[in-house]
Amino acid sequence: MKIAVVGTGYVGLVTGTCFAETGNTVTCVDIDEKKVESLNNGKITIYEPGLEALFERNIQQERLHFTTDLKEGIKDAKIIFLALPTPPGEDGSADLQYVLKVAEDLGPILEDYTVIVDKSTVPVGTAEKVHAKIAANAKVDFDVVSNPEFLREGVAVEDFMKPDRVVVGTESEKAKKLMETLYAPLVRQGNPVIFMDEKSAELTKYAANSFLATKITFMNEIANMCELLGADVDAVRKGMGTDSRIGKRFLFAGIGYGGSCFPKDVQALAKSAQEVNYDFSILNSVMSVNEGQKTKLIPRIKEYFGGDLKGKKIALWGLSFKPYTDDIREAPSLYNIDQLVAAGAEVQAYDPEAMENVKGVIGDKVSYYNDAYQALEGADALFIATEWPVFRTPDFDKVSSLLKNKTIFDGRNLYDLSEMKELGYTYFSIGRQTVNGK
Repeated sequence: MKIAVVGTGYVGLVTGTCFAETGNTVTCVDIDEKKVESLNNGKITIYEPGLEALFERNIQQERLHFTTDLKEGIKDAKIIFLALPTPPGEDGSADLQYVLKVAEDLGPILEDYTVIVDKSTVPVGTAEKVHAKIAANAKVDFDVVSNPEFLREGVAVEDFMKPDRVVVGTESEKAKKLMETLYAPLVRQGNPVIFMDEKSAELTKYAANSFLATKITFMNEIANMCELLGADVDAVRKGMGTDSRIGKRFLFAGIGYGGSCFPKDVQALAKSAQEVNYDFSILNSVMSVNEGQKTKLIPRIKEYFGGDLKGKKIALWGLSFKPYTDDIREAPSLYNIDQLVAAGAEVQAYDPEAMENVKGVIGDKVSYYNDAYQALEGADALFIATEWPVFRTPDFDKVSSLLKNKTIFDGRNLYDLSEMKELGYTYFSIGRQTVNGK
């Protein structure tokens, strides 16, 4: 099948590449000329494990193409995916200007029946708005379908190629058959393609992400209680997670969630509730708790250094919002950098993938190092903000030889308390008792 994907950001590039991998001819459209030129030259523009190999193979086999020309990109396409940004506005609602502009542009250039798919995360009712924009100038029949993505950054290729489920919102039998054909190679093991109406599909994405964000936040609240009561959040997590009704995932305490999805989706759902005069109080609490959780370790750092961070050097391991990605959107590291620098500290940072992105946002506000150990040299303490595997089993003898103080502030609970005690570290983590190595 020939398909088009409008937008070559994270979702668009993964979607286009993976559909090409299943034998489709895919043209991706983007207004960014430099990005399109780079992609056509075989240079991938995002970091996502496993994607580059698929990208290169499908470029070479001429199943994957890129253009800035919308009319050229959608020519003969049976299905057109809209994978466009929907950033939060000042009031928290999703900004649909990019989606609706493309919808308006599509109307007069559709040449035959086409299925237009909202792949972006959009509020309930967006499919109707997209349909109206296209219908204003369309001369042929078309359907608008909601098909939200459920990709986890760092494992997006696996999520796409082996989805737990595929959600499709449409009441058109013609569109349903095309979507079934498209997704058939990805669900051969029997995982469901779930069809529903468009509004329910739109709400499903927000509901899923908001529930996961709530689960994370609840566990962080439990962690905060553990610290006050002398309990251990890791033990509580294991006791909870073995209950099949709860499950093991998304129960790790830390310094809050970030990224491109959870923050804006929780905010957008809360705003949608407000628009229909519903007080979604749980989501309001989730946002409030998560905001404070991101910088939970800052007061401890200040207290440890007697309230004065001027001239102190803090090594920071991890800048991306999670491991296996270079995405720094709403990353807790950035919030901590702001507060550390504002207090007079110098930050020495290392991340395996995200440093260039951070430089593009905050410039030389921090110092960047080529490896994790270089960032430790002369630092008064180590702060861990992202749970990259490379940080899990460091050479602690080397760490202690490079740090001025054997002190670690761990926002991701990477290390065992008894090991830290045995090694003589002063070790602060989340939801567990402090190890005093002095």
